[in-house]
Order: sequence, then structure tokens, then C-alpha cells
Amino acid sequence: MNDAELRLILVDDHAVVREGLKALLDDQQGFAVKAEFDGPQALFAGLSRLQADVVVLDLRMPGSSAPQTIRQLKLARPDLGILVFTSFADDDEVLAVLDAGADGYLLKDALGVDLFRALRSINQGDSWLDPTAQKALMRARRSQQGPLSTLTARENDVLRLLIDGLNNRLIAQQLSLTEGTVKGYLTQIFEKLGVEDRTQAALYAVRQGMN
Repeated sequence: MNDAELRLILVDDHAVVREGLKALLDDQQGFAVKAEFDGPQALFAGLSRLQADVVVLDLRMPGSSAPQTIRQLKLARPDLGILVFTSFADDDEVLAVLDAGADGYLLKDALGVDLFRALRSINQGDSWLDPTAQKALMRARRSQQGPLSTLTARENDVLRLLIDGLNNRLIAQQLSLTEGTVKGYLTQIFEKLGVEDRTQAALYAVRQGMN
């Protein structure tokens, strides 16, 4: 085996996907597919006897959820890189597999060159996120943080002064704004937080840890 060869395991329940991937990778210098499996159960049954660098893992397969499979893989073989290779970029799924320990996320409509780059990056200890997955991850993180994460920087300034007990006139003075502009910001804040007045807004923000 060439010392520079990147050794791969393919895990996908669709044989045609595995065959296509294997043909693509075997045709590319520097890659070698060492094994392929149709699901997590078969993977773990054969994992101990395999020498590999990166696992290319489908997201949705029978038998085990992708996050569960990834956590098990990281426990059994922490040396292995994991690239999730899928047709889906659901916000929660992207977040779940990355939190479980996946090193990369790539959509199946990617170009071959992107697949090669992703595999090399992961093998070097870096991460790789498809642009669509990056956006999904950002949306999921914002969703986790709740409505406060939707506020603009200026809306945050207004809300913090509101928490401090300042009225509209004093908020306007502090931020060099007009009172009308402050009222406009407050209307937007109330709408984003789902509250009806300044007291409810202040209480909500404090309970969420803003001070």
C-alpha cells in the first residue's frame, strides 16, 4: 500500500451508491476503499479487523440513528474520521450528527473534487461542511438559542437599557436616538420575543440570562 493512500470505509444501505462511490474513489489516485457495508450493524461486526482512516457514512439507514452510530464509532475507533455523506440537510439532523462527533458533512450532489477535498481535510484533522450544511447548522444553533438570538445589535442595546429600568426618553439619550426610533425598536423587540409590553420583555430577557 502506498503510504500516502487514504484508506476508506463506505457505509450506505444503497448498493448503487456504494458502487458509484467506490468506482469514483478507486479511479482517483491517493484513495483506497478498504471495505463497504450496508448499515451500522455490519460495520461494527467488521470494524475491528479493518485498518482505515475515514468512514463515509450515509445519514439515514435502518438499524441505528446516525448520531448513535457516530458516537459508537468515536468510542470504538477514535482515530477514524467520519464524513456524513447524504442527500439531506435538515437543520436538526446536521446539528445532531456534528454534536455526536462527525468531522464533516457533504451532500451527495457535490462535485467529485469536493468529496476528495473533504476526505483529505478530515484525514488531516480538519473539519469539512458543505455550504448548505453550514447554513443549516447556523439556523439550528439560532433555534436552540431562542428568540433573543434574532435581535439585532441595536435591539439588544435597547433591551438591555429597558432591563435597567430606563424609560424611552433615557434610552434615546443613551443611544443618541429619537424617542420615536426607540418606540420602533421596542415594537420589533416585542414582536420577536412574543410579548405584549416592556415589563414582559424585560422579564423574559432576564429569565433567559440577559443582563
